[in-house]
Amino acid sequence: MNWYLAVLKKYAVFNGRARRKEYWMFALLFLIVYAVIFSLMLGGGLSFTPGEASTPGPLLWLGGALLGLFVLGSFIPALAVQVRRFHDQDKSGWFVLLNFVPYVGGIIVLVFMCIEGTRGPNRFGPDPKNPNQADVFA
Repeated sequence: MNWYLAVLKKYAVFNGRARRKEYWMFALLFLIVYAVIFSLMLGGGLSFTPGEASTPGPLLWLGGALLGLFVLGSFIPALAVQVRRFHDQDKSGWFVLLNFVPYVGGIIVLVFMCIEGTRGPNRFGPDPKNPNQADVFA
């Protein structure tokens, strides 16, 4: 939860670096909240069974509104943490645009999000794993 809140505290901070753990904990909690709200919508009358007519109930509308607000409110922090993650690998934040390449763009970005960042300081700031740059075996 602290990692998710840390990303939200840096709501629109596109400079600096983000560790893999910061990115993936944010993504995990985002997915959990998304699944909980979506299950609320399923309980409210959203049906995927063919031939079954269901009338939308108030939970469906409440869940839809909550989901819309959650996604809109989380879009900028998610984009910012992804840019900072690219910065950790000493890559430009414009690599986020790879998400728009059909079929393979999302896979390419997924691979980049799994790659370890550069050790030590780079052009985007100090190493988030070791901000003091104290070498243990020096």
